[in-house]
Amino acid sequence: MGQTDARSEPGTPRVRMVSRLSLLSFAAVGVLAGLGGFTLHYGDGLSYLSNDPVSCTNCHVMQEHFDAWAKSSHHGVATCNDCHLPHDFLGKWITKSDNGFFHSLAFTTNDFHEPIRIKERNRRVTQAACLHCHQDYVNNLLPTREGGEMQLCVHCHSDVGHAGRPKGYGPRE
Repeated sequence: MGQTDARSEPGTPRVRMVSRLSLLSFAAVGVLAGLGGFTLHYGDGLSYLSNDPVSCTNCHVMQEHFDAWAKSSHHGVATCNDCHLPHDFLGKWITKSDNGFFHSLAFTTNDFHEPIRIKERNRRVTQAACLHCHQDYVNNLLPTREGGEMQLCVHCHSDVGHAGRPKGYGPRE
């Protein structure tokens, strides 16, 4: 009793190494948190949690899509979230997180096609949104069996959500 292990006494090489690693770890976490906070503030990241379509224009590549939506027949009845996110709570936030991360990455690294194009997974979300809002009108158009093939709504209705939309937005362009 009363004896101390020489390896844990202050000033020993092991304690100094652990202290330095702890300090470096806290510094790294601090730098990452600071950069993340700056990026969130600079990119007006919290605005993406809203339902305001103007927040989509924070990225310059979305301005043309926003302008096309403003001229569309859906302007008065649907926002970006209504068409580009699932209508269930969990699906909405998973898709919002997924898109937020990958959009931020693409725009930060400047690694995206211009004009911006909808990805297949987001095309499926948009198709589901069409069917959700117009289910009373499209029953006869739905596949006869679960998972059956169906023409995308935007195949015929390409200007509904984005009037005069940029090339690359519609079916398989």
